[in-house]
Amino acid sequence: MAKSLEERIREIEDRLEIYNLIASHPPSADTGSRAHVANAWTEDGTFDRGAEFGGPQRQSTSGGGIDNPEHMRAIGQGLAHFSGLPYVRITGNTAFAISYLQILVPDRVGPEFEVPNHGKTRGFHVHRVSANRWDFVRTEKGWKISKRQLRALDGNEGARDILLGTFAE
Repeated sequence: MAKSLEERIREIEDRLEIYNLIASHPPSADTGSRAHVANAWTEDGTFDRGAEFGGPQRQSTSGGGIDNPEHMRAIGQGLAHFSGLPYVRITGNTAFAISYLQILVPDRVGPEFEVPNHGKTRGFHVHRVSANRWDFVRTEKGWKISKRQLRALDGNEGARDILLGTFAE
């Protein structure tokens, strides 16, 4: 059965809202914005960066580490999160997205080079590339992140499992 125009427009609006939630993560992470965590996440939302980073943590109590001293130090050194366009699947009042995330840092040891009309720099170093799974729930205040799982693309199965979720039925 074909979807009505209203259903199709709602799906487009939902998708755009979810895209914006994911797109708001890098500026939030690169500024230490605790307000973003409060606005984008459910109160019981969890962020799981893996065992290396202590496993799943509640966002409402930890802020995902977004404003801890070490993260703020990384921001001061030029930390930059760069995300790719996510794959999004919406099912009623829940959704998930699969995306890539790169963490870039200024290269402090490489040779300086100049790009015409863009100045001199040593460039950036890709510190880490990760696979992300974002889970969302529709609330009275719009879509919110309920869970996020991130694994480094370093050959481990966890990252591949996340990426394979793109094709799950």
